[in-house]
Amino acid sequence: MADMDAFRDELARWAAGGTGDTAAELAADLGLRTAVLLEGPSDLAAVEALAAREDRDLSAEGVAVVSMGGAMSVGRYAGLLGPPGLGLRLTGLCDAREEPFYVRGWQRAGAERDFHVCVADLEDEMIRALGPARVEEVIRAEDELRPWQTFLAQPAQHGRPREQQLRRFLSTKKGRKIRYGSLLVEALDGGRPPAPLADLLAGL
Repeated sequence: MADMDAFRDELARWAAGGTGDTAAELAADLGLRTAVLLEGPSDLAAVEALAAREDRDLSAEGVAVVSMGGAMSVGRYAGLLGPPGLGLRLTGLCDAREEPFYVRGWQRAGAERDFHVCVADLEDEMIRALGPARVEEVIRAEDELRPWQTFLAQPAQHGRPREQQLRRFLSTKKGRKIRYGSLLVEALDGGRPPAPLADLLAGL
């Protein structure tokens, strides 16, 4: 049985200039029909956490969720996975400031536009969906209250809206955004996810 992680690894090698033979074989073995193009691993963590919450096995449904390592890679990945390459249906999620990269990537791949845009980024969407108080509860549950308080004491944070402070805090330590990508989804406790994320999953 083909493995999704193996497919992602081969896809990354292909995107870096290698051959796509093994990736194509794995895609066929997995029965892939759709590729979800995401900017980074924190977005991937959130999408996978929401799918798990809804008892969905995206791999079994023929959906490959791909972290591209930045929006500027979207043209390359859209070409490899979309009509010019493996012929998969393309969808995805991006930050508002990165939308032009996605538009051009879809156009170059000859794919119908089908992606969802976050107002700032997915962390911003999740913080607004949960509310700052609930996000701070998650931080406390992760035993990060002291780093959070230290962060708030920095002069640069004085007077900033709490939502902006939280969004910045999530980016101050390597791996934190990825970890909280799933934690914030789990903190929804049955509530509705932000529209871009909910609409993405509903369309798969």
